[in-house]
Amino acid sequence: MRTAILDHAIDLLVTEGPAALTMRRIATGIGASTKVLYTMFGGKEGLADALYREGFARLRRAQQQVPRAADPLTALNELGAAYRAHALAEPAYYRVMFEQAVPGYRPGPEALAAAQHAFDASVDAVRACIDAGVFAPGDPHEISELLWAAAHGAVSLELAGHFPPDTAAHRFEALLAAVGRALLAEPHRPGSA
Repeated sequence: MRTAILDHAIDLLVTEGPAALTMRRIATGIGASTKVLYTMFGGKEGLADALYREGFARLRRAQQQVPRAADPLTALNELGAAYRAHALAEPAYYRVMFEQAVPGYRPGPEALAAAQHAFDASVDAVRACIDAGVFAPGDPHEISELLWAAAHGAVSLELAGHFPPDTAAHRFEALLAAVGRALLAEPHRPGSA
């Protein structure tokens, strides 16, 4: 029931905009009473919070489904590709997560902490790159956030239509490769002995 509610709410948000995101409208669309929605979410703020958390939960599941590659850098690159694929497959959730698609909703500390866990796989992959000597020593959380910022920028530009479909994948990969080169340990840098 919860998934049906969230899927209908995200559909309304996409097709009709934030004004359509009312408890009555959602309840009517799924054939339930508003009491059910208020019981589950407490109100529109709770619903927006649930949409935000659901977006990150889906991202986390997508990242957890990436097969583990033997090479740590390949594994990290595959997580980046999964991030992009997830954003393209679920652009409405992506907008709720990153573009404040629900006016007035600001995630609280608990929601932000839950969102941060979506990147545990990325932090672990960065740590594996550091441990294998591929990346220079550093804070895996900070490095993961830098890679996330690069991926997010490219994906956001693609979703907004600034990167055309025929070049978007190449630009995404080129950007992450450039950031990755800056993180390489000396023996792995081009031109290093």
